[in-house]
Amino acid sequence: MSTDLRRIDGRRLLVASHNKGKIRELHFLLGGLAIELVTAGELGLPEPVEDGTTFVENARIKALAAATAAGEVALSDDSGLCVDALGGAPGVHTADWSGPSRDWDLAMGRVEDELRKVGATAPDQRRATFVSLLCLAWPDGHTQEYLGERAGTLVWPQRRGPIAYGYDPVFVPDGETRTYGEMTAEEKHGSIWGAPGPLSHRARSVQKLVEGAFPPGIRP
Repeated sequence: MSTDLRRIDGRRLLVASHNKGKIRELHFLLGGLAIELVTAGELGLPEPVEDGTTFVENARIKALAAATAAGEVALSDDSGLCVDALGGAPGVHTADWSGPSRDWDLAMGRVEDELRKVGATAPDQRRATFVSLLCLAWPDGHTQEYLGERAGTLVWPQRRGPIAYGYDPVFVPDGETRTYGEMTAEEKHGSIWGAPGPLSHRARSVQKLVEGAFPPGIRP
């Protein structure tokens, strides 16, 4: 990543993702901006192989692939759940734990199984952090990254709330009594435009992105 930071100077941004849940959340969070969002799927761009070992590496792979293929600025998000008692797993492999069919019940069940194997049954042994790493990439290879994190505790055996997105029904963020899955989008993400500050990991990374890369004319 270059240390020479850039700002987005256009009115269109390519979202380098085919993940419907992630796209939905980015549309919600960036909805107040005077900018058109178009997705990699809408442009028929292929999904690159995510063979990085960190969130930064995978985010760069996706953003650069879309930016070079389309010839415009692209935004990617690589995110995941890092469980303390599991040494940070599933981490960058968070989606992989749901299997090829993206079965999130399977994924949450696997996390619970792994926690029980290491004897992590008490709340203070079930600490976890959600991570969202956003990457902006330009066709010339320049990239900028924005990190958002949210710590909390995993609950089980009964997931709480519908599976709106990933591991939301088993994650209670610090300072809250409900899981992400029990919250509305407004409650989960908070406001990126001012007090109170953003709640979710993705809202926090988007807030940094907006403050660092969007000119005042695009921000509300």
